[in-house]
Amino acid sequence: MFDSPEELLRKIRLGEDTSLELKTVRFRGEKIDGPGRDDLADEIAAMANTADCVLVLGVDDKSREIFGIPLGKLERVERYIFEICNDSIEPPVTFHAFRMELPDSMGTLRPILRVEIPRSLFVHKGPGGYFHRQGSSKRELPTDLLARLLQQRSQAQIIRFEEQAVPETTISDLEADLRRRFLAKSTGEEVVTLRKLRILTSDDSGHEHASVSGVLMCASHPEKWLPSAFIQAVRYRGVRQDSNYQIDASDITGPLDEQIWGALKFVRRNMRIGARKEPERIETPQFSIRAVFEAVVNAVAHRDYSIYGSKIRLFMFDDRLELYSPGGLPNTLTIESMPVRQSTRNELITTLLGRCPIEDPSGQLERRSLIEKRGDGVPIIQQESRRLSGREPFYQLIDDAELFLTIYSAPMLREEEYTT
Repeated sequence: MFDSPEELLRKIRLGEDTSLELKTVRFRGEKIDGPGRDDLADEIAAMANTADCVLVLGVDDKSREIFGIPLGKLERVERYIFEICNDSIEPPVTFHAFRMELPDSMGTLRPILRVEIPRSLFVHKGPGGYFHRQGSSKRELPTDLLARLLQQRSQAQIIRFEEQAVPETTISDLEADLRRRFLAKSTGEEVVTLRKLRILTSDDSGHEHASVSGVLMCASHPEKWLPSAFIQAVRYRGVRQDSNYQIDASDITGPLDEQIWGALKFVRRNMRIGARKEPERIETPQFSIRAVFEAVVNAVAHRDYSIYGSKIRLFMFDDRLELYSPGGLPNTLTIESMPVRQSTRNELITTLLGRCPIEDPSGQLERRSLIEKRGDGVPIIQQESRRLSGREPFYQLIDDAELFLTIYSAPMLREEEYTT
């Protein structure tokens, strides 16, 4: 927004409004004395909660006089903005900073910092609470408006979070090969089909963007927009979660289907295989790959992507595998009813995953697509785990905000009986 000096100058002359905020920068010695950290944090949070906005540092908001920022202190001001956006606002706010020169009233070029604050996918809280912009001012969000905003952008999901438009995205952010796989059965125009599939959607202003589901399924790096949309996998030696005994670790990124295969590959790479002769060689895997596959698919398909800062975590130990999935149980589902009831948080994501075929030469997974919507995932996890380990897998809901699954290992063999 307001990319050229001429365009920005014209906008400054008109004064502040919903899309423009002006601030002078004051120094006391080498330290920034103003604007205050908390006040600026509330302003930035209000911008992110409302609409695309530009913050110009080095311009007086009343007189619109361009005072600029000393050239040697631009780096310090940019660092100040970074610290505010990352440390003083929950969740952190994405911004883009650009250094420019604008002429003051005498025609002398003065350095300023133009900071773009895009409308966010999340609801942000500053030190003073929740704010939004009304014209050129920030205002505390009334309870009803805050509730509506949370419903649109977070867990309440009257408007499903997975169908929300992701700011600053276009169709070009979706890889052609990744989006094309969802068009196989369509004879219409690609863009029209992507709209029907809700991979593309429009925001409140009518601008077209990729949806959350579109980014998760068709972008090579969805974590660019959804920083927690990946799987953290760690293999520990022994039975304790201790970084001193970490054997292998990986942050598994990419489209959701690739994350599923990446997690399965990690488990296969780190899983031990027991072997004994009776008299023929009999191999016993540490975990049922089919059970692990179903567990990872469920975690990826049904986690709450609106929870900022929470990722899927997969931990392997000598005696068990643990899987943590962000979000409580959807609708009225309970731990007890999971084996017999079917409920989903992300209808669009599960539909798209259902279009992803499985290539399984081993035949271990016994599926033709990643999701078949039969509700048999949890029963398979239970049956396969029980068959191999003799123990029931254990589900637990932590603070109504994270689903925790433990799958127990097959009975331990002597160390010399294990192969890799």
